[in-house]
Amino acid sequence: MSGIAKLRVGAWVVDTASGEMARGGESVRLDPRTLRLLLCLAGRAGELVSADELLSQVWPGVIVTPDSVYQAIASLRRVLGEASYIVTVPRQGYRLVAEVGPWHAPDALPAQVEAATQVEASAPPSHATRSRLVFLATAGIPILIGIAFWLHNTLATEQHAPAPALASQKSIAVLPFADLTDGMSNETFADGMTEELIGRFSKLPGYKVPAPSAAFYYKNKQAPLAEVAGKLGVVYILDGSVRKSGNVLRVAARLMKADNGFILWSETYDKPVDDLLMVQDDIAEAVTKALTATIDRSAGGPG
Repeated sequence: MSGIAKLRVGAWVVDTASGEMARGGESVRLDPRTLRLLLCLAGRAGELVSADELLSQVWPGVIVTPDSVYQAIASLRRVLGEASYIVTVPRQGYRLVAEVGPWHAPDALPAQVEAATQVEASAPPSHATRSRLVFLATAGIPILIGIAFWLHNTLATEQHAPAPALASQKSIAVLPFADLTDGMSNETFADGMTEELIGRFSKLPGYKVPAPSAAFYYKNKQAPLAEVAGKLGVVYILDGSVRKSGNVLRVAARLMKADNGFILWSETYDKPVDDLLMVQDDIAEAVTKALTATIDRSAGGPG
């Protein structure tokens, strides 16, 4: 796939050099690792690719664990916005089932039409044509004046518009936790974990937390932290993931400062899959306690 400038993956058009992906009016840019992962799967579209093969091709010369593959696949799924594009075959690997092929730009005007256009453009204008041009130019003057007036008023309004209020230092958005389990079979638990944390933070005095409807807008979407924080009006962002091994669920959580992307706190919690609601409750309580202490210190409060 390296010899193809632009690649079609399902509904997406992928620039294999820059990592830019476009679909309709939507555009995202893949980081180099995620782009290598996509190209590796696209190069063997429809075939089963093992985790070991992905490790050797996507992370050449780097020692990483299979968890890196799970997380990268989940990240790519979120970007594509179509979980069905990548199928997980438990304990075997992954298969890209989207239609893949080279992308070609739409054909230009036929040669005869282009030639006719050039001939018409080179011909001297007739008297009727000159009259139409004079009429259009005269009729267009009020339109131009109106546009200039609109631009003047718009710029004046923007210059006098009040600056947006600064986000509270105790404001946090809990983004949807990613389901990294085989077959993504624990999405309900991951979503429940997210809502439980939103509920707990919203009850803390002085804290401002976006509602679940605002947070879940970013599910399966990739956007810069600063952009997400700006739209949600928060200083901190909490996200995480859910994995499963046998009868044990592992929930990972991390707190980031949105303006610089630095991770201020992270932790993993391993719990037996006995009572999922109890697991959510225990982990949410532990995360809330740890994060409030971290945020209080960062905001200059007690703790």
